[in-house]
Amino acid sequence: AGLRKQGHPPARVAAVLTQYRLRRKAEEKFGPFARRMLFTAEGLEQASRLRVAAQHAGRFAAAGLQRVADLGCGIGGDALALASLDLTVTAVERDEVTAAIAAYNLAPFPTARVVHGDALAQSLDDVGAVWLDPARRTGAVRLNSPDDWSPSLTDALAIAGRRPAGIKLAPGMDRGLLPEGLEAQWISVDGEVVELVLWSGALARPGVGRAALVLRGDAPPAELRSATDSADVDAGPLGEYLYEPDGAVIRARLIGDLARSIGGRMLDPTIAYVTTDTATPTPFARGFRVVERLPIDVARLKRALAARGIGTLEIKKRGVDIDPARLRPKLALRGDATGVLVLTRIAGERVALLAERL
Repeated sequence: AGLRKQGHPPARVAAVLTQYRLRRKAEEKFGPFARRMLFTAEGLEQASRLRVAAQHAGRFAAAGLQRVADLGCGIGGDALALASLDLTVTAVERDEVTAAIAAYNLAPFPTARVVHGDALAQSLDDVGAVWLDPARRTGAVRLNSPDDWSPSLTDALAIAGRRPAGIKLAPGMDRGLLPEGLEAQWISVDGEVVELVLWSGALARPGVGRAALVLRGDAPPAELRSATDSADVDAGPLGEYLYEPDGAVIRARLIGDLARSIGGRMLDPTIAYVTTDTATPTPFARGFRVVERLPIDVARLKRALAARGIGTLEIKKRGVDIDPARLRPKLALRGDATGVLVLTRIAGERVALLAERL
């Protein structure tokens, strides 16, 4: 209202307020950089977190690839990370407004330029590597077809066959679409799996077919790598400790390697929980000490929680058809203690594990 009284047109005021809201939301992904950037709601949603983009940019730099084409650059988040390492970046975006916003965001970087045009029509003669971020086509939900993206996965892979490339995809992509001969890297940030990247040529590491990169807080990046999906470990009896693998480890199907690294065994052949007899710190899983094993019976659970004065309860479930939101009020939680309730299966039996976080 104050801006309008000063004579600013309503449309301009609305645009300013929209950018204000988007910048505040963008701080989660871009930190202080967000304060001088412009955004669209869709562009911000699809943009890589700056910390993740920095990991990608570092891979291009380490491979000695100094000239990169960012095909489908969106608002320019990945191009920003590449340019910040003094790499020469040609960022291509077909949407005119988004391209203009990318140009504004990349203006402080003299090695970056933005081209408004079709990614597939861009000449790659003067670049040594390519970054592709295909957009999800309108109506595509399951992402189980190469044509669910634009450019299509088929076209993206064709480019990756001609130039070293990184192709950013949704982490839940149908694994049946993963091509042979490329490195597939799943990335999680603070426990959330945010993307899958396929790497080709000099950007793919020798002997690595599957990788799970875990970024958490201020801790250094941690990564599990394997040539293929890792072999499972056998299931065994419940130990004193329970580990929930990071989502990137699960997506990359490296649970077996994780279990072996901490001397663990599967809780159930079909459930992604690992159990051990000793506590072993690992960045690839969240650990819990098992306090008590109980049947999934509301009355028994209610008594056990009341006896420990647990008023704050985190409920986790895997492999059982139970709605934690409907179960919680039935437990009549009271007290100052905290706890974790894990609802799962052991050797096919439905069980509740009362636990505490390590």
